[in-house]
Amino acid sequence: MHIHILGVCGAFMGGLAQLARAAGHRVSGCDANVYPPMSEQLQAAGIHLTEGYDPAQLEVRPDVFVVGNAISRGNPLLEAILDRGLPYVSGPQWLAEQVLQGRWVLGVAGTHGKTTTASMLAWILEDAGLSPGFLIGGVPLNFGVSARLGDAPFFVIEADEYDTAFCDKRSKFVHYRPKTLALNNLEFDHADIFADLVAIETQFHHLVRILPSSGLIVSNHQEASLQRVLARGCWTPVKTFNDPAGYYMTGDDADGSLILHGGAGEIARANWALSGEHNRLNACAALLAAEHAGVPLERGVAALARFQNVRRRLEMRGEAAGVTVYDDFAHHPTAIATTLAGLRRKVGPEKRILAVLEPRSNTMKLGVMKERLAASLTDADRVFCYAADLDWDAAAALLPLGDAARVETELDELVSAIVTVARPGDQIVVMSNGGFGGIHERLLRRLSAAGN
Repeated sequence: MHIHILGVCGAFMGGLAQLARAAGHRVSGCDANVYPPMSEQLQAAGIHLTEGYDPAQLEVRPDVFVVGNAISRGNPLLEAILDRGLPYVSGPQWLAEQVLQGRWVLGVAGTHGKTTTASMLAWILEDAGLSPGFLIGGVPLNFGVSARLGDAPFFVIEADEYDTAFCDKRSKFVHYRPKTLALNNLEFDHADIFADLVAIETQFHHLVRILPSSGLIVSNHQEASLQRVLARGCWTPVKTFNDPAGYYMTGDDADGSLILHGGAGEIARANWALSGEHNRLNACAALLAAEHAGVPLERGVAALARFQNVRRRLEMRGEAAGVTVYDDFAHHPTAIATTLAGLRRKVGPEKRILAVLEPRSNTMKLGVMKERLAASLTDADRVFCYAADLDWDAAAALLPLGDAARVETELDELVSAIVTVARPGDQIVVMSNGGFGGIHERLLRRLSAAGN
């Protein structure tokens, strides 16, 4: 089968492309913005990429066009497909029919931590010799790719609640039909498609409704929103974590210790490279999900000692003139606060943290979270915000931070402002869910030049 993917460089669609290629299909695709790391992965897999959505791509003549959820009505290629009556399908539907059918799917859902938890889960299964397939919205360093077909039966997938496609407004995760489901947390996000938290809870309820009675739901005991979801109807056994009377994890960021506890006391311990309470919660969810697939908890904890995290999760991109530059995917106030708190614990109070933020997600662009933005940045000593495409006043939103915050609408001006105030020992953490104009490399070049 030849498939041509619209929106191929998105995290999900790019992973789907790699899975299709590994399954023996001919794959091509197009996107408005072709940039690393996804473009590098796709080209290495032998997938031909086309910049833009020119209707001339109809001449590719695939068996089916696979349409990503970033593609809207009015897109010239999509309109040409519809006008010609050519076959098309959403990405999640194609994945469900061509890859997931008949496999034991382990899904990871929630507002935060999906990528890290799914990466941990895939690694625990891999370390146990189960060779899982996976599709993850990031690049786990243990694997070096975001998607792998793997050996049957196990397949780990990051189960996103965003809508499926222009033609299917259900959440993507209802297509996956997981047998094992980890529910990390749930709060309001995706304001461009959901009116409120209740609307998101309804989508999670739809997901819970399709799990088999032989499956397992691993749920965060402390999340009231998840408790409401399960209370609406649940026909699958539930095992809770973050539960003082059940499973929970403790640890010390200073020595890297990680300890899993159960109702009867300590179960296992190890040392690992990650830090932060959020990562311990992610780990506990992954361990319980892996146990359902047959990996003993003690074996899972040992595997986490060899877990190497995910690209763009407080990933150090380089050092220049004594200044360290990190990259992080945080784009929601909760994730921003968590990232900065984690870095503060890592570097201590004596080093300055310079937070560089691009409010790029649809929710952030709408300004729904602007009242929470300043409070999420309090662990930073200086804040730099790139506000090129915002319809709300970022400077006003950051006013509680006083002179510590600076807003720019030109990327070059933003880089210059950061380099001007940076000094040896500073930690710059860049937070965005996109490429941010290659700002990491720009900063490192300018810092290096300023230091010579």
